[in-house]
Amino acid sequence: MTGKLPRSASVAEAGEGAKLFAPAATRNAAALRELLLAQAPRKGRALELASGTGQHVVTFAAALPELHWQPSEIDADRRASIDAYATQSGLHNIAPAIALDATMPGWGAEQRGMDLIVLINLLHLIPTVQVRILIEEAASALAVGGTLLLYGPFTRDGKLTSPGDARFDRELRAADPEIGYKDDLDIATWLSDAALSPIDRVEMPANNLAFIARKPAP
Repeated sequence: MTGKLPRSASVAEAGEGAKLFAPAATRNAAALRELLLAQAPRKGRALELASGTGQHVVTFAAALPELHWQPSEIDADRRASIDAYATQSGLHNIAPAIALDATMPGWGAEQRGMDLIVLINLLHLIPTVQVRILIEEAASALAVGGTLLLYGPFTRDGKLTSPGDARFDRELRAADPEIGYKDDLDIATWLSDAALSPIDRVEMPANNLAFIARKPAP
């Protein structure tokens, strides 16, 4: 993943003990929980990519207790935060966080058989080539019938649809010209190229989108 990010991206503050706190995770947790309750399988194995602070996974694991959640994160401090949130929650369906870079080839084979894979607010922070690798590896990791959920800010048919999105996209591209908002039509194409179908698009609060894709039988 790129290390060139503006201060406005991936914000996390120090919390109690090893815990980190991301304001954005607090704001979108309830909407994402409701989306998962509507779209996710009720039981099986779930992998969260780029889990961040751990605030999301405890929310999801509490809402879907028969899914066994595997959080993952490349940053050691954030893995410690994830584990701290999981321990404090008292939930027994969250595994210790693992080191996993979702933008690198090969991880899909190591995580094969997942019934659900969730990725929140990462695609605008990485180059297109890494987005395509991530989607291909996620497709490889999914079990037949498994669900992939991608959430974040996107352009619609090549257009930025709010002043805030336009400003944030400019900040991202100024930090690294290879990153920035991806287009909704491209995401749908790349999911289809990875043999994921059907693909649903869900409008979310704060001008975000969620893509839901499933792995069909061969």
